[in-house]
Amino acid sequence: MQKIVLLIIFLCVFASCKNDNPNTKTEEIANIEKQSSEIKYAKGFEINTFEGYKTITLKNPWPGTSKTFKYALVEKNGSLPNPEIYDAVVEVPVKRMVVTSTTHIPSLEMLDENKTLVGFPNLNYISSEKMRKIISEGKITELGRNEDINTEILIDLKPDAVIGFAVDGNNSTFATIEKTGIPVLYNSDWTETSPLGKAEWIKFFGVLFDKEKEADSIFKTIETEYLSAKKLASTAPGIPTVISGAMYKDVWFMPQGESWGAQFIADANGDYLWKDSRGTGGLSLNLESVMEKGHDAEVWIGPGQFTSLEEMKNTNQAYTQFKAFKTGNIYTYSLKKGETGGVIYFELAPNRPDLVLKDLIKILHPELFPKHELYFFDKLQ
Repeated sequence: MQKIVLLIIFLCVFASCKNDNPNTKTEEIANIEKQSSEIKYAKGFEINTFEGYKTITLKNPWPGTSKTFKYALVEKNGSLPNPEIYDAVVEVPVKRMVVTSTTHIPSLEMLDENKTLVGFPNLNYISSEKMRKIISEGKITELGRNEDINTEILIDLKPDAVIGFAVDGNNSTFATIEKTGIPVLYNSDWTETSPLGKAEWIKFFGVLFDKEKEADSIFKTIETEYLSAKKLASTAPGIPTVISGAMYKDVWFMPQGESWGAQFIADANGDYLWKDSRGTGGLSLNLESVMEKGHDAEVWIGPGQFTSLEEMKNTNQAYTQFKAFKTGNIYTYSLKKGETGGVIYFELAPNRPDLVLKDLIKILHPELFPKHELYFFDKLQ
């Protein structure tokens, strides 16, 4: 599963379930709704607040499905009408949690809830320095791999909730966990296609920890910084042409024109040469077509997992024919890693799009950010 997720992220870089129950509406009408948390950019969830409890409605758990999930988050002394209509019921604030994706880690850290994490599949993927310290103290348990989580160990941890993700609806591991009475809540932050949409999922965790105000404040700061940087980028006198991705075997993978990665380049005032392609995932192209269109691109962002120009040259001589290679204008996110080898970009970038955008503006328009030091990216040497 980790490999699948990393492939999905690469493409986006520059790439027992229930349907809605009609009784849900009856239950909500019977209780006076106090407020609905504002979700401005994320398309995959909504939060509603009622007397004594809140609900999360998950609208896009994985691509290509019409399924929705509904979770009830009940206050300690709250009363929940019709609990049987929910896919999971959790008492909040959550005190013990298992998460299954590194993209969940920054939300816990920003909300100062690091110590609630009691288990994670493949701890080496976690890059956060604060989390690594807790791991070194033996306070977070290794759960194996995402595609083969050790359910016995997880059940023994007795978490209040497991935060999972799914690329489809067939996850026998989560079904096993749910049968023991441990709530499983899907988090589909990875399906969002806008940078701010991904970052807004901190509000999902905010409601679980009863820290909605803190989550709103953190997101608002990120949003303000992002929009301010975008506005500054729009003042640049030129718009550099951009290419992305690299070959894997005989196929060149790069983000489609409506993807997360393409949106970053557009907001940084760059001309992504495949911006007119339709779709939010990844393009699969042959070398000849990429060479024809991207040969003279001024900047190359995200050349796969390559860490040096020499490595690129030795892998495929064709790379040396691109203008961006000849001028040395190739930038990667693969060099900055945590102490156990996890790529920091994969963990933190979806949560901090403001930092990603500032990096890209620094790359494309260095005169606009003279004092900014690249946070995620490095120039290939």
